[in-house]
Amino acid sequence: MTNTRQNLIAAAQAELIAGHGHLEMQAVARRAKVSVGLAYHHFGSKSGLIAAVVEAFYAELNAAAFDNAAFPAGSWAEREKARIGAYVAFHYAHPFAPLVIGALSRSPEVLDVEKAFTNQTLTGGEAMIRAAQRDGTVRSDLDPALTIALMSGGIRQALLGALTRGKRPDPDALTEAVWRFMAAALRPAT
Repeated sequence: MTNTRQNLIAAAQAELIAGHGHLEMQAVARRAKVSVGLAYHHFGSKSGLIAAVVEAFYAELNAAAFDNAAFPAGSWAEREKARIGAYVAFHYAHPFAPLVIGALSRSPEVLDVEKAFTNQTLTGGEAMIRAAQRDGTVRSDLDPALTIALMSGGIRQALLGALTRGKRPDPDALTEAVWRFMAAALRPAT
């Protein structure tokens, strides 16, 4: 990714945060110290720029909690609880997270990005549950696709509630609550 493109994405993210989900291309260009025409050249439209900001967010989340993320080499349960902890910590630390999982998640420019990331995580989660079932770690009577969809939706709603509260719950306490919910459903061997 070119420096100009990265600078525009960073500027747009800052503008979206400052504007509570609203963005003007002129303000992004000013913040990035480039012409508005260059912003349009790289992204085609305001919608294209917003989608790129959300894609960058999900790429960071993917690196932190899914692909190539390093977790303890212990049991399956320890690894998955650590993954939840990384997922929660990422959202707590990222100033753009409340907008991505909240107000922006239903905007037209974000829907395709959301759908792609959700499909990717559901596919990965389904494979993870199937593997854990084969290993005898997770209940065999669960439908992996339905189970991961329920869990992903529940985690997302819990995060949205936590991130939009006046006083956020402790991230470790939220991780523990989410893990207890998942463990109750999966009944993993420890």
